[in-house]
Amino acid sequence: MKTKAELPECPVATTVTLIGSKWKLLIIRNLLARPWRFNALKKDLDGISQKVLTDNLRSMEEDGLILRTVYPEVPPRVEYSLSSLGESLKPILDSMADWGNAYKDTIS
Repeated sequence: MKTKAELPECPVATTVTLIGSKWKLLIIRNLLARPWRFNALKKDLDGISQKVLTDNLRSMEEDGLILRTVYPEVPPRVEYSLSSLGESLKPILDSMADWGNAYKDTIS
């Protein structure tokens, strides 16, 4: 997790630092619905590479936004889900979806 000293002073810039990439927002969107396994996420996020997905998941886990659960099975099963901190982003993504739909309604 980042320290306060590592984060921008501006709260909007802090949010952008944590979730400001296209892929992080789409990962959060998916995880709001349910836990996902890595390959299912990769398949659903058209165009994301394995490295980019791995890097984003690791970063979001380090920032406390997602949880990585390893099940003691053979072969091991790993699922990603939102932490309670990650769940708190739901109103932000809901607002983004509302705005996106309203924008689509204004163009022909």
